[in-house]
Amino acid sequence: MTKRRILQLSGSDARDFLQGLITNDIAGIDTGLVYAAILTPQGKYIADFFLSAAPDGIYLDVDDSLADMLVQRLTMYKLRADVTIAPTNLHLHRGLGPVPEDGFADPRHDALGWRAYRDSAQTDDTTDWTAVRVAHLIPETGIELTPDTFILEVGFERLSGVDFRKGCYVGQEVTARMKHKTELRKGLAKVAVSGPAETGSDITANGKPAGTLLSRTEDTAIAYLRFDRAKGDLQAGEATVTRLDP
Repeated sequence: MTKRRILQLSGSDARDFLQGLITNDIAGIDTGLVYAAILTPQGKYIADFFLSAAPDGIYLDVDDSLADMLVQRLTMYKLRADVTIAPTNLHLHRGLGPVPEDGFADPRHDALGWRAYRDSAQTDDTTDWTAVRVAHLIPETGIELTPDTFILEVGFERLSGVDFRKGCYVGQEVTARMKHKTELRKGLAKVAVSGPAETGSDITANGKPAGTLLSRTEDTAIAYLRFDRAKGDLQAGEATVTRLDP
């Protein structure tokens, strides 16, 4: 399982502070888990995370590889706001089936089960989360979600990760313009793969760049594609790649 870090934000300004930065509405933590991202002013991805209500503030669940950078970024924006960002000793637990009393349904997709934050580390999770993600076209931090990604190209709206009615946040203008004024020409798609090809392999169509092969499980994968070229059989190394979803 990907290593996560659970941070806690506290202070009288914590909610308003996050509301002005993140892609989703912080009010959602009153009823469940909120999935969101923080973007550059140009609307490009910096980090994605989950937010939930804590006894004395807000828990923030983020990929460990992004945690230090995210704390630095949040601290830069904090200025004089009454907000404290601190580590916790909590560990992420995940599973399928009924949501436990201390857990939250994963807001991205029903197939992703639940998340809970506990004092002890999880040792009993045998779920093939990559297979679940590929089956339902769910992007993963560091694979499909990388710097310079536009969140609408990786399905953030479908994953309940962006709210177009909440008001301003960093990168909001570009994201809203992509939503309302342009048709996405690039994005994630599920593909069939026949033959050897590693994550990160270039995908070509008749020798022209058509995308990148990303998360893979057996003969199915997630790919980032140029939709105008992703037609018919494509190539990735020695493998043949075919788009599955329309």
